[in-house]
Amino acid sequence: MNTAADVQAMLEWLRAELTAAADPNFREGQKWFFKEPVDPYGVRTVHLNRIVRDLYRRVKGWQPADRNKLCTEMWKNGRLEESSAVCHLYRRFASQCAEREFRLFERWLDRFVNTWATCDGLSTWLIAASLQNEPKLIGELEAWTRSPNRWRRRSAAVSLLQEAKSGRNLEAILDIADRLAEDRDDMVEKGVGWLLKETYPKQPLAVVGFLRDNRRRLSRTTLRYAAEKMKPAHRKLVL
Repeated sequence: MNTAADVQAMLEWLRAELTAAADPNFREGQKWFFKEPVDPYGVRTVHLNRIVRDLYRRVKGWQPADRNKLCTEMWKNGRLEESSAVCHLYRRFASQCAEREFRLFERWLDRFVNTWATCDGLSTWLIAASLQNEPKLIGELEAWTRSPNRWRRRSAAVSLLQEAKSGRNLEAILDIADRLAEDRDDMVEKGVGWLLKETYPKQPLAVVGFLRDNRRRLSRTTLRYAAEKMKPAHRKLVL
């Protein structure tokens, strides 16, 4: 059993590593990359990946409750790389993600996510792992499409990306896309288009049929994203 002191010591180690790896010029570039205000350290991906590998080696033997406390504190800090590190770290525990973790991820989504990057890291890796391990949880996403939280609505779509790539749960994918078809938040539009784009290779006729039937309800942004991987004939039919 780890103590609060262990969690705090790990946080201090992590933040010292991130601070040492920070590049002030890269930090300024990160700040311009997002529409939303962000607070990055300025750590390049190659260095962040190394730090996450070291972090994993240090916490892989921890109990899930202690690991979750650490990750929640990392989210709370509000620094971009700490949020990213949570997603990279927890991805290594994907086989352990089930309903308990799904509820934790929901709380993180509502309380801490404020950019497309953190939304997508949490959704496409962690929430997606819970859905794969506990398919009944896919039914929870329908309510997310009505949330006032734009990131929860985007997550309803992008959490299904792994299902789409694997050719699973077509009915659920098209249901979520249908429920979000008239959502005009650009982050949601792009999320729905991305989901349909990744569904197309395994289910091309179903996706083309959905887009054709709902063309007047879907935004041009969604249609354009959805058509990126299509054969020319299908792209012409959709666009």
